[in-house]
Amino acid sequence: MMIQTKNNVTIVSHPLCEHNLGVIRDKDINSDGFKNSMKRLATILVLEATKNLPLKEYTVQTPITTCKVNKISNDYKIIFAPILRAGLAISDVASEIVPDASIQHVGMYRDETTLEPVWYYDKTPVSYENPERIKVFILDPMLATGNSAHAAVSLFLKKGISIENMVFVSILSSPQGIGLLTKDFPDLRIITAKIDEGLNNKGYIVPGLGDAGDRLFNTFEK
Repeated sequence: MMIQTKNNVTIVSHPLCEHNLGVIRDKDINSDGFKNSMKRLATILVLEATKNLPLKEYTVQTPITTCKVNKISNDYKIIFAPILRAGLAISDVASEIVPDASIQHVGMYRDETTLEPVWYYDKTPVSYENPERIKVFILDPMLATGNSAHAAVSLFLKKGISIENMVFVSILSSPQGIGLLTKDFPDLRIITAKIDEGLNNKGYIVPGLGDAGDRLFNTFEK
């Protein structure tokens, strides 16, 4: 697996990433094939995003004797925050990889005229106890204009989570979305599988894969 990191933006390059990106870009792939390839991509990206989780030494009893082991430190709270609804494709995988993590949904839809995010759901608490000991992973398959991602990062900043304790995970990104986040949050880690050419006049990533939510949940208008 090749990891390219610049300005806190990590592009995860792997044959399985390339293959599954090829699958989900295909407009003729069925919903089941789309979901499965999204899950495979999410697995690779979440493993990369969580590689710096803090470890702590514990003593366990094996069938033979006691020994020291390293496990994820229980001094920290881990939060996966999917941006609804497409972010569920990543959070479902993330919760299997880190089953003790908290899943805190944030819901936004894009105003198709202004391309600005409109909030409709927020499952985060009013405030966090010991925010310095919280790791937040914001999940959205598509980083297009970056407006929804920016709103989600800002939400957690207002609640006391430091930018150093946040990671944004996307499958596909645009230069515009990357540019917005790195300009306003230069210390934010961004993990993605590919940065595409750009956006069209409707704010969709080009060449992209269309509307990830509609393709995941098969909600295209007939």
